[in-house]
Amino acid sequence: MEPRLCEHCGEALPKRARRNARFCDVTCRVAAHRARKAVDRPVFPRELTGRRRWVRRTAAKVPLTPSGRAASSTDPETWSSYAEACASRAGAGLGYVLADGDDIVCVDLDHCLDARGQLAEWAADVLRLLPASFTEVSPSGTGLHVWLRSPSRPGRRVRGAGGFAVEVYAHGRYIAVTGKRWAGTPLVLAEVGPYVLDALLDREGQMSVR
Repeated sequence: MEPRLCEHCGEALPKRARRNARFCDVTCRVAAHRARKAVDRPVFPRELTGRRRWVRRTAAKVPLTPSGRAASSTDPETWSSYAEACASRAGAGLGYVLADGDDIVCVDLDHCLDARGQLAEWAADVLRLLPASFTEVSPSGTGLHVWLRSPSRPGRRVRGAGGFAVEVYAHGRYIAVTGKRWAGTPLVLAEVGPYVLDALLDREGQMSVR
């Protein structure tokens, strides 16, 4: 009979270990717990965390202040720092406000990941068009948010054949975020000119101002 192994260090569990034991001792159990927390901890670029644009949000993506009151994407008095938002237990997660006058935009690739986390071909084409920039998995687990720096512009939406669904959010909106970085993308926001976003949205489909 092969010995049972500790899930953290890989050494054999003590013979006296309980039947459901997973770790060889308390040290390994604590270390494994800390490692899991480090993996699950959200990660965002400093270009985002350094701005007072943060809110909390409900599971239904309703923005909240850290105290749990209603927040608004157009009322700076309801926004907070990243540290304040992280310290709050209100709601189910974090959100970031795209404010007027800022140069940050979010490209939302909707329903581009399947149940196995495989990227749709149309979404892979979009990522190849854009420069390497911080990208996170959306709260639903089925989409991606590509964060970029670009001159502020009206948001736009394009939906087309093959599941193509892209929205560019620019200002007056807030984005429900996760900080779950996609496929080793960098912790920086790449700069793009308006022509890049125009090329991205130059696809067959219905377009509307957002």
